[in-house]
Amino acid sequence: MKLENVQKIEAPVDTVWALTEDVERWPAITPTMTTVERLDDGPLAVGSRARIKQPGQGTRVWTVTRLEPGRVFAWSTTALGAQMEGSHHLEADGGGCLNRLELEMTGATAGVVGRLLGRTLLKAITTENEGFKRVAEAAA
Repeated sequence: MKLENVQKIEAPVDTVWALTEDVERWPAITPTMTTVERLDDGPLAVGSRARIKQPGQGTRVWTVTRLEPGRVFAWSTTALGAQMEGSHHLEADGGGCLNRLELEMTGATAGVVGRLLGRTLLKAITTENEGFKRVAEAAA
């Protein structure tokens, strides 16, 4: 199951990317994150991990699986027996950018989890992307 939300953000890709890679700042950007705590030092890289608490969910550790500076950030965790990968895809669009957030679930329970929580999860990634839009546009 794959969910996605795309927002046109009237801010340069560099501005949106700076917010994207500063994962510990996300709780100030979106109400979908209560706390984000990096578990390693240095710049964000493939293999970097963060402990995340989200409203109504348990705490999970997410591990960066893909990082293309200025373009793609993805990380994954397991939840309810499903593998979950969240990703941010940035693309220049005039003087602004398109920010596409995706949440993909795979594994034995992904279909059931998707049917039960799909609307809630889509609302969460939409809310997250709206937060990135609001903060990036205010900074631009």
